Amino acid sequence: MGEKMMYDTIFARSFSRYDQKKLGYGAFLGCLLIALSFCTVFKPYLGPLPVLDTRLSMDGLKMLRITDSSSSLTLRGNDSMRIIVNETSSSEIEMVVDNDTSSSNETISNDRISYNIVPPVFNDTISSSKTQGINHISSSNETIRNNSFSYNTPSPAGDDARMSSSKTPGINYTSSFSNVAKSNDIISSNMSVPEVNDRSSSYRNSSQQVRDVVFEKMKPIMCSTEGRTEFCEMNGDIRVEGKSSTAFMAASSQVGTLVENSSRIIGPYARKGDEEALNRVTKWSIKSGVDSYAVPKCDQKHRVPAIIFSLGGYAGNNFHDYTDIVIPLYLTSRQFDGEVKFLITNKNPWWINKFQLVLQKLSRYELIDIDKEENVHCFPRVIVGLKRDPKELKIDPSKSPYSMKEFRLLLRSAYSLKKDTAMKMKDHDQTRRPRLLILSRKRTRAFTNTNDIARMARRLGYKVIIAEVDSNVARAAEIVNSCDVMMGVHGAGLTNMVFLPDNAILIQVVPIGGFEWLARTDFEEPSKGMNLGYLEYKIKTEESTLIQQYPPDHEVLSNPSSIQKQGWYAFKSIYLQKQNVNLDVNRFRPTLLRALELLHQ
Repeated sequence: MGEKMMYDTIFARSFSRYDQKKLGYGAFLGCLLIALSFCTVFKPYLGPLPVLDTRLSMDGLKMLRITDSSSSLTLRGNDSMRIIVNETSSSEIEMVVDNDTSSSNETISNDRISYNIVPPVFNDTISSSKTQGINHISSSNETIRNNSFSYNTPSPAGDDARMSSSKTPGINYTSSFSNVAKSNDIISSNMSVPEVNDRSSSYRNSSQQVRDVVFEKMKPIMCSTEGRTEFCEMNGDIRVEGKSSTAFMAASSQVGTLVENSSRIIGPYARKGDEEALNRVTKWSIKSGVDSYAVPKCDQKHRVPAIIFSLGGYAGNNFHDYTDIVIPLYLTSRQFDGEVKFLITNKNPWWINKFQLVLQKLSRYELIDIDKEENVHCFPRVIVGLKRDPKELKIDPSKSPYSMKEFRLLLRSAYSLKKDTAMKMKDHDQTRRPRLLILSRKRTRAFTNTNDIARMARRLGYKVIIAEVDSNVARAAEIVNSCDVMMGVHGAGLTNMVFLPDNAILIQVVPIGGFEWLARTDFEEPSKGMNLGYLEYKIKTEESTLIQQYPPDHEVLSNPSSIQKQGWYAFKSIYLQKQNVNLDVNRFRPTLLRALELLHQ
């Protein structure tokens, strides 16, 4: 008591009575602010409902659909958890596990539901006026490996994950699962959660059930390395930084999604394995799970997806322009129906001008030279690299919603081509003459007797056009599309067959040197996917100008396989760069007659 009186005396001497009151009020307000801060911070954890732990470990995708009455909100994301809210008179929640050939529907109607994602815990609460039972129906032909499902009972042992449950009133479970095989390489990690534990409790009355659903870590980044291509698809808040050639995804860029910290390097040019081509391509880094403070600030936001691809590699060679860039770009971007932006690395203005009309058909937006961008661009979805078929100039309709038929229709639309189908010849009809295009070349693999070939073709009934197709694609497309038969020596010029009308005939003249495999993979096989007829003429040694450069017994003429064994550059330097063709018109005549027969069919 004496000590308190001494303290009060000292306090009174130090402060006036007015100052003491001010200090007291300040202390009271400080305590009040501290209390409010604690309430604000811990409010999410003070909910009245118990949280039930439900853990899933599955490779399939999950979708939660919530149905309520007067409005709708949709959050969508490919290869990630999707939450779709449709309001109706009663609350209905449906979780769907999406696999290639399976479906799994779980309908939950609750008065209040809390969602947890472990780790970390994510809570959300939805209220309704009515509570119903829980139905789970699942069927699948695929396999979910090393995962287990259990509802009140442990899952049985074995290779296939099974789902079992005790008989709980109002809950029905029917499921069958087999193995799922995934060929794609996933960057984000597979979260290992051993099993599902379900516990139910009543709230307000015994008929109401409360259930907590916990989702596994989803896969917002999916990378594929197959055939001749490598690409990554990213969904969420994606930041593209051109100066570092990096695409970032934050650790929690999507609601309910956890992304593991990982990185990958990609050359966004569709010719995987060709080191010569990829050495001319800027490499891009794909980084996911990056902490928010390490992700660059967004300078420019875009509402549409983006595709990053390179104009390096073999861009400029007409064959590679189509098989490595144009067709893969169509295959990758067509799904967006023009609502996509192209981010170009290794920009080539000459190439862009060449294919400007095609680019405008695939995207409604201006191209972005991402290498020169100082701003950080943000997109909801980014694809780094291009999809393509393993084979040249091909789209496999069994693996894609598109085909070369649709691609050729797009070209006809882009260049306003008028001819859809080649002339169908009728017997004894001398008034209609099919148009034959002879592709001429100025440098190598050129015809040295083009006029002789044209004279012979006219005698057979053809109307002959001799033209060299160059970088003016619109002009080349118009000429090629107007013809019924096109012939030329093996080379990039034959790629213009993409503009030929349906049922037209392609004649490939194959030089000496072992070109058979190139002739087959580059033009014969692709022609079948374009609904074209195909004929092939293999020249003899006497028809090659190499006989003027080498003696008859030289291995270049007598044993081309020995040159091939020396490597691609040895083969290329001789047979591709030094050889022209002096066609034997009498020997070639039956090939042109056969083309006429095909036009009659």
